[in-house]
Amino acid sequence: MASNTLLVAGGRVLTPAFDVVDADVLIDRETGTIRAVGADAAADDPVAGDGPDATLDASGGLVIPGLVNAHTHVAMTLLRGYADDKPLDAWLQEDIWPAEAELTAADVRAGAELGIVEMIRSGTTAFGDMYFHVPEIVEAVEAAGLRARVGHGVVTVGKDEPEARADVRESIDVAREYDGAADGRVRTAVMPHSLTTVEDSLLREAVESARDAGVPIHAHANETRDEVDPIVEERGERPMEYAADVGLLAESTFLAHGVHVDEREIDLLAAHDTAVVHCPASNMKLASGIAPVQQLADAGVTVALGTDGAASNNDLDLFDELRDAAMLGKLGADDAAAVPAAEAVRMATQGGATALSLPGGRIEAGAAADLAVVDLDAPHLAPAHDLVSHLAYAVRGSDVRHTVCDGRVLMRDREVLTLDAERVVETARKRAVDLVARAE
Repeated sequence: MASNTLLVAGGRVLTPAFDVVDADVLIDRETGTIRAVGADAAADDPVAGDGPDATLDASGGLVIPGLVNAHTHVAMTLLRGYADDKPLDAWLQEDIWPAEAELTAADVRAGAELGIVEMIRSGTTAFGDMYFHVPEIVEAVEAAGLRARVGHGVVTVGKDEPEARADVRESIDVAREYDGAADGRVRTAVMPHSLTTVEDSLLREAVESARDAGVPIHAHANETRDEVDPIVEERGERPMEYAADVGLLAESTFLAHGVHVDEREIDLLAAHDTAVVHCPASNMKLASGIAPVQQLADAGVTVALGTDGAASNNDLDLFDELRDAAMLGKLGADDAAAVPAAEAVRMATQGGATALSLPGGRIEAGAAADLAVVDLDAPHLAPAHDLVSHLAYAVRGSDVRHTVCDGRVLMRDREVLTLDAERVVETARKRAVDLVARAE
């Protein structure tokens, strides 16, 4: 009799308390959950591990929760390296927005698949995405087997009123239509781009509609001083005070960046249980600043990690982000003890799952079977004094051996099983060349 379980065998496991133990992980493939963790995980299943696809070899490896990329624009992989070394506003207005105006649905599908392959290969099992042509992203997620919280990004500046209202309506309609797609692996949010790129009355309308629909809200906030100063000058209040006024701050809201928040704003975020997604590589590359990550965490704010888009990073490897978050957090706090290794790993796993209100982030019985196996054989991972330290400071995405989401093996021994990676890369290359030609 074939088993309906998957046994991840022979490795060490990162526990929710960030201890490392020798253990197997038994996964129920029908429910997509972890049945047991321990040396005797398979004891109650007499056929566990039977069959060629019923076991994942984790020997010499560390089993970790699948990483959660809580803020990205996955299809921007098509613009990787297209416009570099410019500040945010000029980068957006002179390069990115004109190129995005030429995007077709097929372009977005190609870019999304490319980004998803990259994330699977680096151990990411869930992501939060704000972009356009969302149905194409949903289809890519469904085919690939990941989890995602997706939404249509709303920008109303520079648009006439009918066009701006249509943009808001699309975000709301997309959130309603696709929530629960891909057998529940896709969830949605209403996504106004930022507090300065969506007009006040329309922002209030979007917030109210999201609350009525029962879906979260995601937006960029306090990324640069140019997103802070206009609100202070025009409204006499800080951006998070304005966000609270329009009803945006809430437990279900997650905000990207939070670089330029002051103590009052941090207190507001904590009081409303609003999560912040830290994107250190993008913030460094665009010279946006250093987010006060340790101060946010000390105040009780849920902090997650995101890569942002590949046009401002320039990769979607969340292990890079882990290292950057720990390093930059120390620099920003002027304290080598700030953002310690375990806290950085927490942000990339438990923090991300909490921010996105998605399953995952923990390896324990009853949790979602979203995990990755990190191969520890590489020279840069020896000796193994502290494997949590290695996750934060030494592991690379290319060290991931297997990736599992919802109990399904997405990558086995570095081979992506759910998408044709070679076809995906070739299609994206062609689409990117055509896109840039149209934009220029």
